[in-house]
Amino acid sequence: MRLTEEQQAILDGSEGEVMAKVMKTLVMYGDIYGAERMVPVTSELGHTVISFGISVMGPVYDLYDQLINAGVVSKQEFTADPLPLDPNVPSGPIRDIVFKIMYKYQDRYEDQLKRLGLRPGGPHEAYTCTSYLPEVGNTPKQGDVLSWAESSAVVFANSVLGARCNRNSGIIELFGSIAGVVPEFGLLTDDGRKADYLVKVETSKKPEPQLLGSAVGMHVMDKVPYVVGLDQWIGTELDDEAVTYLKDFGAATASNGSVGLYHIENLTPEAKEQGRALLREDAEVYVIDDAELERVKASYPVVWSNPNARPKLCFMGCPHMTLNQIVEWTDRLERELQAAGRTKVSVPTVFTAAPGVLEEFSKLPQALRLENMGVTTSYICPLMYMNNPLAKAMPVITSSNKLRTYTSARYYTDDQICDILCGRSV
Repeated sequence: MRLTEEQQAILDGSEGEVMAKVMKTLVMYGDIYGAERMVPVTSELGHTVISFGISVMGPVYDLYDQLINAGVVSKQEFTADPLPLDPNVPSGPIRDIVFKIMYKYQDRYEDQLKRLGLRPGGPHEAYTCTSYLPEVGNTPKQGDVLSWAESSAVVFANSVLGARCNRNSGIIELFGSIAGVVPEFGLLTDDGRKADYLVKVETSKKPEPQLLGSAVGMHVMDKVPYVVGLDQWIGTELDDEAVTYLKDFGAATASNGSVGLYHIENLTPEAKEQGRALLREDAEVYVIDDAELERVKASYPVVWSNPNARPKLCFMGCPHMTLNQIVEWTDRLERELQAAGRTKVSVPTVFTAAPGVLEEFSKLPQALRLENMGVTTSYICPLMYMNNPLAKAMPVITSSNKLRTYTSARYYTDDQICDILCGRSV
């Protein structure tokens, strides 16, 4: 790797031993992937995927103490993934004890994040996996170079915003923000953003974003897909509805596969600018029709100990919901519950969203109506809530393919979730 004089000096120890180790780590990371140089991180804010003080990650927190004690902190303020705990989320005395043991480093870690450069604000304000939403304010510009790791945020920033970021690890992302540079390879390069697959959407109706994203992710894995035919269902402008759709679609491609970038013909920035010139000459073709979506959905394992158990909890919002999404779900639930002769949901339900989104939602008339239907809103990370032995044993339902992939939660489409919550099915 060719380093600038300043970068080489840092590697040689001009800014101390700890900073030299940070630079050495980034150089080794770049060498693995054949990077020839470092490029500056140009986004206004960073983001860290690690937001939980879980006990098994003690060495990470010791590492962060070394950084802080040496004065090696981020050159940019950053946001962080959602917190794992919220007293408003249905739990119980035994689970509370388990959570307390699991997340015994939580206070220590949150203090470390503040000292490392977490964006200041009100309680929990900087914590969300959807930092790119306008209510949060960490929205990169097209062409910005990022040092992020959160898979759903990386794929959104790359695809919908046209920023440039590789799928980094949690520690690497912070080191990039500290050094102010990242190795140039993969999705930071023009060639790395070329599409390896032409994905043809040939469904008879608008496909579920989580299901379509799952199909794409499992088929292309870590390659770049160029999707055609989807614009007929979600339009050619990045309005609230399209952004919400692509948020969930992208999260599924990233978690059910390893997609870091996708292009949607006539919609996403680079696809609008370059069209099918983004396709490699040897791009493979993958056709997704109704039968393919049904095949993918039928392949999901049910890992509940009792597959016929009644759901005890429903999580919506992994990634966190947009404001438009919460409003639409509130209106829909209200209509469907009335049609079913009910006033409250049949399963304890949690809608999760960024604190800034929840603050804006609280100002709307739908907020009280949603509460009256028995739905809780929270800034929590559903995945972190689910990753403990007691929650894992619960029959939890979701329409998130990311939550389904990483936990024991069972996937249902939005229509199926609505039927269950309205008592029309189990």
